[in-house]
Amino acid sequence: MGCCFSEPVDFEGEVNLYHFDLHRAVGKGAFGKVRVVEHKRSKKLYALKYIDKARCIKQKAVANIIQERRLLEEIDHPFIVNLRYAFQDDENCFFVSDLMLGGDLRFHLERKGSIPENVVQFWMAELSCGLEYLHRQRIIHRDLKPDNILLDSAGHAHLTDFNVAIHYSERRLHSSVAGSMAYMAPQVVSRKGYSWQVDWWSLGITAYELLFHKRPFDGRNAEKMTSAILKDPLTFPENASEHVSEDGIAALRGLIERDVNQRLGCRPNGQGIEDIRQHPWFKSINWDQLESKECQPPFVPDMKQANFDVSHELDEFLMVEKPLTHSKRKANPDLEKMKPELRQLEEQFTHYDFTSSKRMSYYPHNQPIVAMGPDSDGTERTYSQSVTGTLVTGVNGTMVDRSLAGSPPLDGETTYQGHHQRNPTLRSASIDRRIQA
Repeated sequence: MGCCFSEPVDFEGEVNLYHFDLHRAVGKGAFGKVRVVEHKRSKKLYALKYIDKARCIKQKAVANIIQERRLLEEIDHPFIVNLRYAFQDDENCFFVSDLMLGGDLRFHLERKGSIPENVVQFWMAELSCGLEYLHRQRIIHRDLKPDNILLDSAGHAHLTDFNVAIHYSERRLHSSVAGSMAYMAPQVVSRKGYSWQVDWWSLGITAYELLFHKRPFDGRNAEKMTSAILKDPLTFPENASEHVSEDGIAALRGLIERDVNQRLGCRPNGQGIEDIRQHPWFKSINWDQLESKECQPPFVPDMKQANFDVSHELDEFLMVEKPLTHSKRKANPDLEKMKPELRQLEEQFTHYDFTSSKRMSYYPHNQPIVAMGPDSDGTERTYSQSVTGTLVTGVNGTMVDRSLAGSPPLDGETTYQGHHQRNPTLRSASIDRRIQA
């Protein structure tokens, strides 16, 4: 199964897959998987997301992958899953980020049925810090939902998955429909233009769902869902007062407010994030201690069990697909002979190493990323919508509408589906004990 020796790793050169030992899979995506890796020199554990180039090109998601790569380089915050390395080989693009072994909030919501108010309040406080930071960086997340919030082993909440995130401009509103419809603000589904304020609506919908294990607006199809988001009154379960305080209900009403000028954290004459921090629901929060992660989370994940779907590893043993392996790159590839999309990935999915690279901002120079290839004719495309998931094309597609303000012409889904890998021999007992799963 294994080999008796391995070539020495050049840690002084650019980071590549040989710098890491590959361990168990903890997630899956449309173009690859997420797995635990260990840096061979530092012995630190990270999460490795890898993107199969061929699948990415087939689903016309090249522009989105490059946009995500660029945005992640700009971000570094305690309540965000931060990028640590980025690189590629001949077959895959790799994102190496902070490892979160506490599971996503969807996992915990489905297991518990609903989440206690004090826990949700604490998570919302942490996430509001992360959102405020993103907005200062002129970034809209656009897909905030329980699935895209990860807990670390201590129970702190972190925003992840920036696949449809974009920069916003003060001069121009966005009009593209991107994200997961059930969490979209009225300004998104109505296509009347929106900016950073839509993230606060999504945070409110997320808090509501965590507290009541249901969303406030629903519909059997996209048309009914849109109508509900635009017109249905915000209501609460009959027994809401038994589970949530009046201050909590007031905070939800403030966030899930259709009028942007009245939405909590968005009021033109308000104080932005200070309006949220001074809301009665958050009166028990010591914000200075919270931001430095000195506050004890009220919920700590059970690290004696896997806080993720263990079925992600099933194909590892069934040998369903080609395993991820360390492989050397072809020397001096001829860019002129590459297909346009492959060349675009080669040139624009650039290397990043947080230990030696200085984080840079692509704003305001982040011009729309133009998708190359035979289908990049600049024409509009019509896409079907998934009511509970991110907008999709057909069954396996991952694209959404084009934005008119600085986003890539094709936006992709943030919750990936598919592509398992097999490599059980790389897992050791000591690593299993470290990741507690």
